[in-house]
Amino acid sequence: MIMNKRITFRHMDHSNDMEKYINDQLSKIERFLENEPTPIYIDFVLEASKVHAHPRTELRIKTPHYNLVSHYEHEGADMQGATDHVIDAMYHTLREEKNKRIDQRKMSGRQDNFKKQR
Repeated sequence: MIMNKRITFRHMDHSNDMEKYINDQLSKIERFLENEPTPIYIDFVLEASKVHAHPRTELRIKTPHYNLVSHYEHEGADMQGATDHVIDAMYHTLREEKNKRIDQRKMSGRQDNFKKQR
């Protein structure tokens, strides 16, 4: 499976520990997307604010079936808390979108095929 993953640190120094933490947290999203058709793009942006004392995180996922964005910015949040929040929100959104696709396929599925055969 080809998965293009990019982690970007804006307005802050790169941290190997934080990158490892983000990769560990993204693993559940990667497992969810294992059976998706390629290409799969995952972009994670961690941004320290120059004005406020809280980080901003953003996660973008683009596949042939999904084009989703999740972001989080909250006063008093730490980097790991913001990371957890944005990844959990994206995982929830992915599950909802997948269930919608499955429901649509079930609703239109067999009836259309039988009509074509007649």
